[in-house]
Amino acid sequence: QVQLQESGPGLVLPSQTLSVTCNVSGTTLNPFYWSWIRQLPGKGLEWMGAIVSGGNVVYAPSLESRTSISGDTSKNTFTLHLTSVTPEDTAVYYCARHGIRFVYDYWGQGTQVAVSS
Repeated sequence: QVQLQESGPGLVLPSQTLSVTCNVSGTTLNPFYWSWIRQLPGKGLEWMGAIVSGGNVVYAPSLESRTSISGDTSKNTFTLHLTSVTPEDTAVYYCARHGIRFVYDYWGQGTQVAVSS
């Protein structure tokens, strides 16, 4: 049974780096695609970026300058780092699995991260 579980800090100070990890069980990272998606308060889902088999990454253009995603196949995890956060980055952060056509088949339950002083 494939399961994804996000873990994050809960609260991050403005200008700091937000890091959220997705722990994957029941499957391996390769050869799938793994994305980070967030939901801002009162808004729809926003795709942030993805890591694909082989370690290649792609990012949403609006977030590319502040976003990095890395994977650890030995731990079966992948991690999102978002730098220079502001309160506008407060959101529920989700990880999800998909294929090349971005048809999502598994999601984590999401982790709430607030950016506040």
